[in-house]
Amino acid sequence: MYNIGICDDGENTCTSIEAMILQYAEENKIEVSTKVWFSGEGLCRYLNQGNHLDLVFLDIELFRLTGIETGNYIRNHLENREMQIVYISAKSSYAGELFKTQPMDFLVKPIGQAQIREVMDLAVKLLKRGAEKFEFKKGKEYYYIPYRDIQYFTSEGRKIKIITSRGEYEYYDKLKMITEKLPQNFIMIHQSFVVNKDYILRYTYEMVFLLDGTMLSISKMNRKQVREKLLQEG
Repeated sequence: MYNIGICDDGENTCTSIEAMILQYAEENKIEVSTKVWFSGEGLCRYLNQGNHLDLVFLDIELFRLTGIETGNYIRNHLENREMQIVYISAKSSYAGELFKTQPMDFLVKPIGQAQIREVMDLAVKLLKRGAEKFEFKKGKEYYYIPYRDIQYFTSEGRKIKIITSRGEYEYYDKLKMITEKLPQNFIMIHQSFVVNKDYILRYTYEMVFLLDGTMLSISKMNRKQVREKLLQEG
């Protein structure tokens, strides 16, 4: 079951997007639950009560709390990095302002079935990937951490440190062995660092800058490969 929200102050837009999502769900034999809001405040109240959404279509030009402000609230106040955000707008001039809230996509109205199909295909792919977990053993105990929560791995000798959005974990292993079983969105930028590219805010030729302000070095031998992977979508 995928929980999908639609937040737009235009009733017709909400009705149209909802109908296209339901059509996609029927065609692809997946279960979805949709919920609609006509204001950013309403959406924020719903999420602030502990309710969960997998994906939200969020209008930028909302009346009071704008879509960008609502996105910032989701990412920074609620600290929710898992929800996929798709911004929608009648204008195409917002790209630079949206980057910090890590949207999955940006659609320009009017929105058609082909656009919804493309967005839903990617959302389902990302949500399935996010449900997978990294397994490791420390002493006699086994740990399971969702890949989506892992920001990066770092190694010091044989000691591995896992930096997550909820804390840090340490155990003994080899980083090279770990890298071989990680999803494709994890990138080895250095012999001591493997980074989840979903947490990269920006990068230069020599460094990556994560959303929490962490700066990590890219080794010379990895620079070409890192750039190529960061330019890949999905």
